[in-house]
Amino acid sequence: MAMHKTAVAAGIALALASTGAAQAALIVSGSVGGAPVGAILDNLDALTVGGTSPQTTATGIGVSFSGTAGVVEGAATGFYAAPYVSGLNGAGFGNAPGPDTTPYLTANPTGNLTLTLPGEARYFGLLWGSVDWYNTLMLYDGATLVGTFTGSDVTASPNGDQGVNGTLYVNITSAQPFDTIVVESSSYAFEFDNLAYDRASNPLFAVPEPVSMTLLGVGLAGIGLVRRRRG
Repeated sequence: MAMHKTAVAAGIALALASTGAAQAALIVSGSVGGAPVGAILDNLDALTVGGTSPQTTATGIGVSFSGTAGVVEGAATGFYAAPYVSGLNGAGFGNAPGPDTTPYLTANPTGNLTLTLPGEARYFGLLWGSVDWYNTLMLYDGATLVGTFTGSDVTASPNGDQGVNGTLYVNITSAQPFDTIVVESSSYAFEFDNLAYDRASNPLFAVPEPVSMTLLGVGLAGIGLVRRRRG
């Protein structure tokens, strides 16, 4: 199927309140930058393209998936497109500039993904390709939901640009530790690579204070307009 999309690449920082009884500040920022110094980096290259679930990355992240979600490479028209490596979003991961040529993960309407970190973290980062409003990330601490956000929370116009302006490196910092990330997409597709995380016992950033407001603030930076077609 064909979908005309317009995307605005923007850096946005916001604080989200968890929907559970305990409110946890969740700071989300998206930019053309990359993972912070000191983070544990995982380029997912140890995963097997087309392999079965579950799998384990080089740094011990468990990857389980269902349906047509899984480990892919390259692009399949109408189904998934490789994240775009540029600026610093491939720094430390061994990626050459241009469309990602290494294994990456994709979720879609017929298949979700779950990432299980090797321990609790307060920071998580990912190279998020062709950001769409219908892409969703949910962070859990065991069975407790820490926070949920979508592509609309990381770019001003999340319309799936497959080029340089549509891929963002997204950094998430949480006041509450988490150990599981659930990845969903209600349409094709949610593509990502180059994961980064810290240890809750030694966080990379100052832990934000709990908040009761859903939205504390929004900042936009580096706006670019690009049209693209998927399908």
